[in-house]
Amino acid sequence: MKYPVTEKSGYMIISLTGEVDLNFSPDARQQILKCLKQNKNLLVDLSQVEYIDSSGVASLVEGFQVARQQKQTFALVGVSRAAMQVLQLARLDKVFPIFDSLDDAINHK
Repeated sequence: MKYPVTEKSGYMIISLTGEVDLNFSPDARQQILKCLKQNKNLLVDLSQVEYIDSSGVASLVEGFQVARQQKQTFALVGVSRAAMQVLQLARLDKVFPIFDSLDDAINHK
């Protein structure tokens, strides 16, 4: 599965959709790391994620760590209920910057 990437106000935005599980998380990981290599701030839109497992969460964590090392912004946007439940279970909702909308994330200072 390929995940669309757009750009807005200096941010790369990757939209993850459907199931981000062991079958599809390698694609998500690849897209996240590819965006970060471009030295851009990254927002990950999770509004259309129906299911995410530990491999999908690991892709997000790796992206977050790489962004921090490179002093780039990495945030989650519009996190679906299903994805939020997994993040809360792992207590990662306290680690990741999470915004309700793209505009909220872009305008956050």
